[in-house]
Amino acid sequence: MKRILLSTAIFSLAGLLAACGSGEAPQDTAAPSGPAMVSAANPHAVEAGLEALRAGGDAIDAAIAVQTVLGLVEPQSSGLGGGAFIMYFDAESGDVTVYDGREMAPASAGPDLFLDENGQPLGFFQAVFSGRSIGSPGAIPALARAHEDHGALDWADGFTHAERLASEGFEVSPRLNSLIGRYGQRTPLDEWEATRAYFYTEAGEPLPVGHLLQNPDYAATVRALAENPRALHEGPIAEAIVAAVQSEPLPGALTLDDLAAYEPVVRSPICRPYRQYTICGAPPPASGGVTVNEIMGLLEGYDMSATGPETLEGWRRFIEASRLAYADRDAYVADADFVTVPVDGLLADDYIAARAALMDRETAIETSTPGIPAGIEAPGADATPDAPGTSHFVVVDGDGDVVSMTTTVEGGFGSHRMAGGFLLNNQLTDFSRTPVDAEGRAIPNAPDGGKRPRSSMSPTLVFDENGEFVLATGSPGGSSIIAYTAKTLVAMLDWGLTPQEAIELPNIVARGDVVRIENGMDIRILAGLQDLGFELDANRGENSGIHIVRRLEDGTLIGGADPRREGVVGEP
Repeated sequence: MKRILLSTAIFSLAGLLAACGSGEAPQDTAAPSGPAMVSAANPHAVEAGLEALRAGGDAIDAAIAVQTVLGLVEPQSSGLGGGAFIMYFDAESGDVTVYDGREMAPASAGPDLFLDENGQPLGFFQAVFSGRSIGSPGAIPALARAHEDHGALDWADGFTHAERLASEGFEVSPRLNSLIGRYGQRTPLDEWEATRAYFYTEAGEPLPVGHLLQNPDYAATVRALAENPRALHEGPIAEAIVAAVQSEPLPGALTLDDLAAYEPVVRSPICRPYRQYTICGAPPPASGGVTVNEIMGLLEGYDMSATGPETLEGWRRFIEASRLAYADRDAYVADADFVTVPVDGLLADDYIAARAALMDRETAIETSTPGIPAGIEAPGADATPDAPGTSHFVVVDGDGDVVSMTTTVEGGFGSHRMAGGFLLNNQLTDFSRTPVDAEGRAIPNAPDGGKRPRSSMSPTLVFDENGEFVLATGSPGGSSIIAYTAKTLVAMLDWGLTPQEAIELPNIVARGDVVRIENGMDIRILAGLQDLGFELDANRGENSGIHIVRRLEDGTLIGGADPRREGVVGEP
């Protein structure tokens, strides 16, 4: 059986064969025929999605409503000025499609994008809050393309809830209040005129919990988008974006031509069997589809069900699989339209077996280094920083169609620059700030004109041996997204946990030689890992925002929402 499929823009699960075309957008606005569910990071966003479903919309219509509201009420994580990867399952055809709305660098960008006049890399925060960090936004264009292919309601219907909430106002939540305060202490969030006026009181304090926050500029922007899906990429809003990008300090080079040239890309998912399941994720420039599937492949040879979350051995295996897969991800994954990404090699059975053999030991692997798939030369050592942000949500409609969507402005509050009532991304800092490593080897994830930076986003869909939908999962969290997502897969598929139980397990992130372990892990497991030689950063917080919907054998749906954020699960 061929285990990797990355050849066409649409992938059909039937027989693990690729299929072409998804047909015209259906216009059936009948009420949902079966169970439906939305799981997202904010109650307002969940209600917007449910409102769309109750109106006869499908999963794509609901996703538009969820995203436009998230950008308003959770602006620190995602928004109109950001990007996204959308995994879509069409229950009728069995097709799985990826809509790549990753931001794109200006055409004039080069490998020196984040180098100073002396050829040295800019400081991380200096780069983040510069105009150079901002790429052409892609979340709305990706949703527009998905709606063109699959939407049931009118495009404009997806914006009514967000417009109403922006005009009438919403109460500042405890999490938004807390993050305004934290970022104001360590970043210039309270120094930029637009963000200071929007997020702070006249006395310079973070907006208090319960403050009714109105955003008439955002309302005007979503009205414009309702009329024209390209309103961010042409016309007065595009001009405002460019003006914000090209302002001091360190102006960026994004132009109106760059915005006008932006188009989302329809891609094939990366799908690989795992036991009796098939796990599908987003392809490069997302690293989730490759890396999550590599982690699971490395674990497939073990009876993980016999070593559950209460065992040292279960977590040891998960840690070592994560370390090896992250090392490969950091070395090889970038925009495959610009560099060779050895997806087939990294997920080939013989390569997985050779990497898994490194885990057959009684002590920790000393240093996690990338392997070298057949026919590939070792690339330059990665120099890409990690900045957690982002949001993830899942929609299942009454016809069984599914959206698993991860969406982001990159770091918290993005670049801190605003236009049209929304924050602009700092997504280009997901490139390596140095284009070559210390040995002079080119780094695959270096900047270039028109290139999309590598992403850790891991929207994931799982299917059974008959091609039936089993679950959708994903998370925000920078490069930790991969570990958060893989944890939920092991927890549900091997350990038999419910979505909520899987979410609430302590997170373990093993990227590199230091293993981060969240508060709540059994102290006996911590001691055992230390005895095995692992270097731990334990009893810490983790910023996951996992959202899951799972279909049970009787067809009913159960969901989970991460208590580390403000998410909920709702049904129409």
